[in-house]
Amino acid sequence: MSKKRKICAVITARPSYSRVKSALMAIRNHPDLELQLVVAGSALLDRYGNAVTFIEKDGFTINEKVFMVLEGENKTAMAKTTGLGVMELANVFYNLEPDAVLTIADRFETIATSIAAAYQNIPLIHLQGGEVTGNIDEKVRHANTKLADIHFVTSEDAKQRVVKMGEDENYVFNTGCPSIDLAAGISENPRLDFNPIEKYGGVGALFSADEDYIVVMQHPVTTEYDQAKIDVKKTLSVVDALDIPTFWFWPNVDAGADGTSNGIRSYREEHNPTNIRFFKNMEPDDFLKLLVNSKCLIGNSSVGIRECSFLGVPVVNIGSRQNRRLRGDNVIDVDYETEAIKKAIQTQINTPTATQSAIYGNGNSGHQIANILATIELRFHKTISY
Repeated sequence: MSKKRKICAVITARPSYSRVKSALMAIRNHPDLELQLVVAGSALLDRYGNAVTFIEKDGFTINEKVFMVLEGENKTAMAKTTGLGVMELANVFYNLEPDAVLTIADRFETIATSIAAAYQNIPLIHLQGGEVTGNIDEKVRHANTKLADIHFVTSEDAKQRVVKMGEDENYVFNTGCPSIDLAAGISENPRLDFNPIEKYGGVGALFSADEDYIVVMQHPVTTEYDQAKIDVKKTLSVVDALDIPTFWFWPNVDAGADGTSNGIRSYREEHNPTNIRFFKNMEPDDFLKLLVNSKCLIGNSSVGIRECSFLGVPVVNIGSRQNRRLRGDNVIDVDYETEAIKKAIQTQINTPTATQSAIYGNGNSGHQIANILATIELRFHKTISY
């Protein structure tokens, strides 16, 4: 009997879990693979929506927890958090002895996973390389690509970009995005079968999800972090004035997150909006059910670009955070101008049905990833292909 390959996946933030959940399940269930799961960074912090409860509820065993987030939520704290991550994850990989390590997407601290694995000659798998956005995430994403040995990209556009970066085409696979696997499951049974306020609490206004409602998820932009408080207050003022029941989610831990959080708190104290309820986190499936039954998603989250395109949810994408990322016809892009935001929201909530798109996959990504990892020749050394 051949030895199972140990695939160590590192989740460093709340959104990363939904991005990779179906792949984790497929790896765990594959007869020739063994899943090792490391949860680190803001995924462990309650104020950013501790993901551990949801991960364990889904039946996963967490092999290691790595506390590495430095207080500050500014550029220096980001750099130091990443440094701590390299130190801690290097020890984790030394002890777990994985056959390969999986790093996810482009968050600033994901490069710590890549460095800790690559410097120890552990084959590195990168999910969601080759995309473009225009802020610090893009630098991190492309750096992860150059450190990685196996690439699972989410579109043909991304695949060609990774190959142009000199990566071996035999090790670049367009599997689509695992988050679309979850969206595909929700599209088969989209009914909102839970009460969001009863199940998750939150703070702020009370209303029923049976009414028409919108969802907001706005994160700071790391290259514009000093604008975070001003930006979020603009969105708040528009949403408050529209007086539509709103589920608003807390930001990621990035440079500027303290500005976004302070903006939310100060606006809430000054204006006490009667139509907005604020949440830290939800289980991935519940969040997608909330989205698919909403009139519109507002903000700058990549969920509006990926899952919402597949589900046909109208989106108002604000600012530069998703700059140049491949998007469907469900998205209207606007700058941080109150009238532009208001007009776009009104347009989207009056759209009978948004266009659905499979630009990020058709719902079979996780199984593709597991099958490739079970059979591909693992290597930790490469040369530029041309």
